[in-house]
Amino acid sequence: MPDLRYIPNVVTLELDAEKCTGCGRCAEVCPHGVLVVENPTARIVDRDACMECGACARNCPAQALSVNAGVGCAAAVLAGAVGRAESSCGCCETS
Repeated sequence: MPDLRYIPNVVTLELDAEKCTGCGRCAEVCPHGVLVVENPTARIVDRDACMECGACARNCPAQALSVNAGVGCAAAVLAGAVGRAESSCGCCETS
């Protein structure tokens, strides 16, 4: 799969660093390496790679992350995978 990018600066992902405990679950579950944990809390390193799947927010025990899951590319691709719609959000060409 090519390196998919979202439309720049529109991702809904937010991190409240004051709530973060540095457990690292967000970085473990993120399929695109959007988050890393260092010194000793999480940090967003590539916001535009976020596909808004919501895995980070759902797995954060401190509720330090929020994202409007179910919007954007992830929702379109997942809906297509289960036969509910086309497998594309329209932001990139499909073959």
